[in-house]
Amino acid sequence: MKRRFYLVIFVTLFFLLINSIAWAKLPTAKPEDVGLSSERLNRIGATLKAHIEKGVIPGAVVLVARRGKITYFESFGMRDPTTKAPMQKDTVFQIYSMSKPITSVGAMILQEEGRLFLRNPVSKYIPELRGLEVGVESIDSTTKEMTFSTVPSQRDITIHDLLRHTSGLTYSYFGKSKVIMMYKEAGLNSPDQTLQEMVMKLSKLPLAFQPGTAWEYSRSTDVLGRVIEIVSGKSLNKFYEKRIFQPLKMNDTGFCVKAEKIDNVAKPGPQAKWPSNYRTSPPKCLLGGAGLVSTAHDYARFLQMLLNGGELEGVRLLGRNTVEYMTSDHLGSIPKEGPRYFPGPGSGFGLGFTVREVAGVANLPGSVGDYSWMGAGGTNFFVNPREELVAVFMTEANDFGIMAYYARLFRILVMQAIID
Repeated sequence: MKRRFYLVIFVTLFFLLINSIAWAKLPTAKPEDVGLSSERLNRIGATLKAHIEKGVIPGAVVLVARRGKITYFESFGMRDPTTKAPMQKDTVFQIYSMSKPITSVGAMILQEEGRLFLRNPVSKYIPELRGLEVGVESIDSTTKEMTFSTVPSQRDITIHDLLRHTSGLTYSYFGKSKVIMMYKEAGLNSPDQTLQEMVMKLSKLPLAFQPGTAWEYSRSTDVLGRVIEIVSGKSLNKFYEKRIFQPLKMNDTGFCVKAEKIDNVAKPGPQAKWPSNYRTSPPKCLLGGAGLVSTAHDYARFLQMLLNGGELEGVRLLGRNTVEYMTSDHLGSIPKEGPRYFPGPGSGFGLGFTVREVAGVANLPGSVGDYSWMGAGGTNFFVNPREELVAVFMTEANDFGIMAYYARLFRILVMQAIID
């Protein structure tokens, strides 16, 4: 009797587990059933296999979904070049700046609840960011040498500025301006600090430009993460887990890798510009702009939620109008040019994504309204609402040049497969 009781319990739990796993998976379909060509999609694999054989990247995972159904989901090459372990579809990757759209969604969840407004100055939540100075470089007319001075900011940074990268903050990775050198000297990249401590360091540095006058990729989303912590009363990892990852069943996404999954992480090849840094416990510094790990399928669930207008499988994170607002251009008359304007010609920037504004002009295929971003390790994604398409590319190359190359190549290979 006792054995039978335990058998019933075991079978019940087993089927509950199976149902839970099945429920978490996006449905699948044959490519032709949703207007894609199997033959043309296979060009993705042929191209990646050739690159892997040449040692350009160690391996990759690719997922393409149309009309809510996965039509192409494949793994290629090695997840670890040292051990030659093969890449798996559920391999975990560092997604670097693909963390930013997740933080943007977190901020908009709080706006929908009336707990913050985009027009609010950041200093409402972080008083130390009130009245910052702005760095100004100029050439001395007499000595012809570069001089540096500061002037008061004309207005405070707003939450809107953080979301669209018009805050005046910058990164220390690109360029050699005086402000960027000051960023490097301040130790902003140190892992031995909390997010709060990093933001306090930023509060003592000048801005690179007047808020709202230019676009520059920056630590804006890191600061936004701190705002989320203050407004929500939760650490960033706990906020993500409760409000985004658990509702969307993104079971392998977070600031650290589950201990049982640590042997299934992607490692870069010998050409990588920096090493990977996976961990099984959260880091001390929980950045809003980087630091998450994820899988192709987990991230596809996040993107499908956005494509569905804020909802996935009966779980709603955002209202449809909010998603449309986020994926519209928010720069307006702010200049969209220059060597550091990553979105490029024909594109604006929304609240966490680059957004295509016109059918032509851009040097990549796409549709008006599609949105995308990428991560420094080599990951990238794009969502095309007009084509009802979600596409995720994961690799661990750890090279900015490779990242940009595959963001372009992947877009071309996926878009050419549409045949309806």
